[in-house]
Amino acid sequence: MSAAFLLIKSVSRLVELYGFLLILYILSSWIPQLRHSRVGDILAQASEPYLRLFRGMIPPLDNIDFSPILAFIVLRLVLEMLNQALRTL
Repeated sequence: MSAAFLLIKSVSRLVELYGFLLILYILSSWIPQLRHSRVGDILAQASEPYLRLFRGMIPPLDNIDFSPILAFIVLRLVLEMLNQALRTL
């Protein structure tokens, strides 16, 4: 395996892990005890900067934030580009 393959594969895994952290953060909004815990703070620190990029693009509808959908679409596109790069190696 080449160094480029290992690098792209590692970045791909990190993007997948980040998507999982985003899901945990979003689900924590339904559990106030989790959202206001140390774990919730760590999830917020990891997730909010990325989600904030999309909050201005999609306004909330009846207090429901749809920006995570766009955030996941972008993450999925990044994963697809990484997987395409892996296939070309």
